[in-house]
Amino acid sequence: MSGELYWVIMSAGLMLVLWVPYTAKNVTLVGLDRGMREMPDETVLPDWARRCRRAHMNLIENFAPFAALVLVLHVAGKADASTATAAAVFFFSRLLHAIVYIAGIPYVRTLSFAVGWLVCFFLLWQALSA
Repeated sequence: MSGELYWVIMSAGLMLVLWVPYTAKNVTLVGLDRGMREMPDETVLPDWARRCRRAHMNLIENFAPFAALVLVLHVAGKADASTATAAAVFFFSRLLHAIVYIAGIPYVRTLSFAVGWLVCFFLLWQALSA
């Protein structure tokens, strides 16, 4: 397996577990029955849980272009050490983004988001270059 695909899997894994904290908190606040029947009411969630939900949604939005670009690079045979490193940087920037977003640290959150976003542009450039 290429390094890029490994980091896509790790990013998908992060996406798969990031919903758990805010969903668990919602269930503790409204109960299991109501929590299973209704969408979470963000107004009842504490700030950290609302931020966790937003970090999860943001990762979902940014995962699609990242994964698509990695798959294109892989299929086109354009994956190399620089794209593998970029994919790793994407994962760690998104992990940091989730941590600092949940903790409510604004400037680091924005910086970590920007790093992941720039990685996607780097991967796009690699995919489009000859």
